[in-house]
Amino acid sequence: MLLHFRVNFSAFRRPTRYIDHELNAIHKKTGTRFALCFPDIYEIGMSHIGFGILYDLINKLPNASCERVFAPWVDMEAYLRDIGLPISSLESGTPIADFDIVGFSLQYELSFTSVLNMLDLGKIPIRSIERTGAHPIIIAGGPCTMNPAPIAVFFDALLIGDGEDAVPEVIAAISAYKTQGDGSRTGLLKELSKINGLYVPTISTGLIKKRYITDLNNAPYPCSPIVPYNQIVHDRITIEVSRGCSRGCRFCQAGMTYRPVREREPEKIISIAEQSIKNTGHDEVSLNSLSIGDYSNLIPLIKLFNQRFKDKKIALSLPSIRVGAINDELIENIKTVRKTGFTIAPEAASIRLRGVINKDFSDEQYEKTLFSIFKGGWLNLKLYFMTGLPTETDVDIEAIPEMVNRAFRIGKKAINRHININVGISNFVPKPHTPFQWYGQIPYAEIERKKLFLKGALRKKGITFKGHDERMSLLEASISRGDSTMSDLIEEAWRNGAHLDAWTEEFDFSRWQRAMDKTGIDVEKIASKTYNVNDALPWDNIDIGVERDFLKRELKDALNGANTLDCRIECGACGLNCQSGEFLAKNPPINADSYKIIPAKKTLPPIRVRVQFSKTGMLRNLSHLELISALNRAFRRADVPVCYSVGFHPVPRVSFGPPLSVGVAGLKEYLDIEVIPPFDIIKYKEIINSNLPDGFKINDMFFIENNTPSLSKFISAYQYEITGFHNDLIPHINEKLMDTSLIWVLHNLISYNISDSILKINLQDTDKYKIKLSAIIMDVFNTELSSFDITRTALYGYINGWIEPQRIK
Repeated sequence: MLLHFRVNFSAFRRPTRYIDHELNAIHKKTGTRFALCFPDIYEIGMSHIGFGILYDLINKLPNASCERVFAPWVDMEAYLRDIGLPISSLESGTPIADFDIVGFSLQYELSFTSVLNMLDLGKIPIRSIERTGAHPIIIAGGPCTMNPAPIAVFFDALLIGDGEDAVPEVIAAISAYKTQGDGSRTGLLKELSKINGLYVPTISTGLIKKRYITDLNNAPYPCSPIVPYNQIVHDRITIEVSRGCSRGCRFCQAGMTYRPVREREPEKIISIAEQSIKNTGHDEVSLNSLSIGDYSNLIPLIKLFNQRFKDKKIALSLPSIRVGAINDELIENIKTVRKTGFTIAPEAASIRLRGVINKDFSDEQYEKTLFSIFKGGWLNLKLYFMTGLPTETDVDIEAIPEMVNRAFRIGKKAINRHININVGISNFVPKPHTPFQWYGQIPYAEIERKKLFLKGALRKKGITFKGHDERMSLLEASISRGDSTMSDLIEEAWRNGAHLDAWTEEFDFSRWQRAMDKTGIDVEKIASKTYNVNDALPWDNIDIGVERDFLKRELKDALNGANTLDCRIECGACGLNCQSGEFLAKNPPINADSYKIIPAKKTLPPIRVRVQFSKTGMLRNLSHLELISALNRAFRRADVPVCYSVGFHPVPRVSFGPPLSVGVAGLKEYLDIEVIPPFDIIKYKEIINSNLPDGFKINDMFFIENNTPSLSKFISAYQYEITGFHNDLIPHINEKLMDTSLIWVLHNLISYNISDSILKINLQDTDKYKIKLSAIIMDVFNTELSSFDITRTALYGYINGWIEPQRIK
């Protein structure tokens, strides 16, 4: 994010967003340098599949290197602006203005102001026309480029479609132009405009055809993904098993723009999973797809996965599954290791409205699906609905609470236990290149009225209601279907302070209202506008391969409530001219019966091992939960035979000593672990250390008796070394440490020694007063803990004197 050693990261919220040093991060400076930017915070960007694919792909090119850049949270941004530091890459701390290419991933409209904010933080002009040959090429890709009109002025080029083939071509063109071109920015943009699928606003004319890869099975995919310390949104291995969807939901832009459906073969998926588990230490794998229930070999794939990974306690999770794809066999196979979440998205609660949007399932199928889920042992369910859909009436809205309540009745009948249902309500946003692109969003007041009704109707024990902010939906609709004039509104909103707009705590609609007043742009008018099917549209210059006539037919069928068949069953003649199922997995179906779960071998009773380790350097910024996660993953990478708890959610039997404050290093920290014998301590110490990132080190490992007191019961005293203050403060510190009126010093202090700007202090917990290091630092120094360099050098328990944990007999 910035020059690492000039910043005390512990002073900021979630410092592991900024420290780099993650396992599998690539540090490379070769050839054309690409800054891969995500206009949202670290936890969001690192969860995005496409971001990881491009990072790995670019760094594997011999003539290029790629580094990551994320939007800073508000506290870090304020710090950067205050001291004049530019936003920079994680890997090397290089300002983004010093890269050859700055590429943004545009996943949602409310990230556009964050793009401008990142460019400004990077000291790069926000509009393409203001840039010179001294600036990098600013490029973007992602679903929001399907209507580039509102953002075209901010980018030098926009990629329409898949990036696996196109991005290397962009890099090659820029690399060649650096050595062979005339040096002008215009000349380079002309070269880029020759690349299929690349829209260069100042150069391109005519239709820009979407790029898409046809062979997903052999497409590049990272098998050593970066392992964040921070708990990201999707904190697991995610494998894209298919791209595209054949169902044709009429509101869904992804279902239209990612056509045709392409699949990875099951053996390829298992191979990616095997390598990724080995290289990351994750204990969960998610199979990603727009419609996972339609994957050709789903149940055999799950059986094969469980056969390979059950003994390693690797869980499998699936995204939202369509009603009708769930049955008892699927349920039984999903929960083989442990039950992860279950999500289904009915979208519409009435049969009539489901016909309009092409969600083809009956009430009977819905009930059967729910019964299978609850009977399978799930007590928590997520249901997603959409309001404001074309032709929707109050009758359709009133059907949503009834559909939710039906889930309660079915759950009670299936297992006679209390269940929890999370209900998510989103607002319909008409998207380009869908059958509903001509249909305007319902008025803002109507969105608000329906949300308030549902919030009241779903106020019941066991139901958690979450509705999407209607003001955000209004902006999303106006930007997604707006023309080039929207760029003025986006820029003005940013100048008013808008960025990180997808975050409730940062979203401020008044900033947009002031921008509307200044530009004269009425976002509700744009969002609610209904077009004639023959009208010119702002995105008509983008050809996604799906013909306008097909979308017209789909709109007509929608208004008639007619369903369109899955295009794997019957080609809908959308215009792509592919054969139904042409890009599906080519291998014969897996014989599921050949993959039996191998019974676990009988083992000896577990034994206890105590581990002494250190946490230093940049890793001092890890929280206790992040430390636990990082070490557990290291144990899995090292194949340590850890014992697990029993039940639906097995967890490793590892217990940690007292937590360290964020920003505090530890030289002699401890954990206890139960392992299956035989266990070679010398061997595993070496293997584990080889799997630890810089900053972690196993110092010692030794066996302990089963009746040895736990670390939490034994440890009650701590030794700290504090530096970073001037010798002139020593008299003041002595006075404070002897002040009996200071509660945190009076009750916790054992002894101390101070000399040469180093304070060595021994503290203890008492029955009434537990150590609060931050309070002690504030009492003694009158400043925050993050102002000093603090190391915990030892831990003690009391048995006839203070002794360290390894000396317990």
